[in-house]
Amino acid sequence: MTADLLTQLKALLVAEDLNEGLNQTAVPSVRVFKSSTITKPLQSVYEPALFVIVQGAKNVYLDQYLFEYCPQKYLLSTAFLPVTGQITEASPETPFLSLQIVFSVPKILEAVKEYSFQIEHKNHTDLAMGSNDITEELLEVVVRLAKLQQKTEDISALEDLYLKEILYRLLHSNDNYVLLQYAYSGGAAYQISKTISYINEHLFEDLSVDELAEYANMGVSTFHKHFKNMTQVSPLRYIKIQRLQHARKFMLLNKMNVTTASFQAGYQSASQFSRDYSAYFGINPREDVKHYADNQVAEIL
Repeated sequence: MTADLLTQLKALLVAEDLNEGLNQTAVPSVRVFKSSTITKPLQSVYEPALFVIVQGAKNVYLDQYLFEYCPQKYLLSTAFLPVTGQITEASPETPFLSLQIVFSVPKILEAVKEYSFQIEHKNHTDLAMGSNDITEELLEVVVRLAKLQQKTEDISALEDLYLKEILYRLLHSNDNYVLLQYAYSGGAAYQISKTISYINEHLFEDLSVDELAEYANMGVSTFHKHFKNMTQVSPLRYIKIQRLQHARKFMLLNKMNVTTASFQAGYQSASQFSRDYSAYFGINPREDVKHYADNQVAEIL
């Protein structure tokens, strides 16, 4: 039955006129990624979302953690996380196709509060990412959500209901500690996720660890520990990565020059920006822009 549901999902996706890279569907929470080639390892930041591969395979690294997923396994992120992704199975004849279903952190917390009391807490994790076998029940709801793009008049009434059901299915399958951590640790996971959202809303402002710890209602050392446990990077490193990612989008998608993009992303020195960019992406910004223009592929996963 799972294979039948994946076939239905694939038929929905291939019926759309998809561009290479990320495609927004008519359903606000649903995006589709397409790649006709395997890719080199690419740095990105994943937002809270469920990732379901319909065709192909992909590896995602969160620091030293490797998550391998394919049509039989989903990937779940419950916070904004800096990752390295690499598509490992794709071709022009059978392109990589994946569905990204985005959640807000408050929606995750609401579902955990409503449903987690029924679940026996056997274990827990501080990590905000995990991969598990996809179940028939979960995939069936994903198909229903994806089908809303064919009946757009139903989106406003049914999208939130389906998202809530997806979170319910995730919570009740595979001992989903990545979600259940929101019910543990005195709310630490929620406080860190809320602070990450705050960082993203004020990304180009001056942000200090002291200020962020106060926002999270934690001591500085406790905040630093919980933040790194969830994201695998320090708060200041996270801010730098997010600024570099935004600068890359400014250049590749908005056609800004390197100097303008660096200042727009909060850098006071274009040369420092170039050094940080090269260290993180493994290529200097001007060469990256040229590579993107030459290949005409949206290599932003």
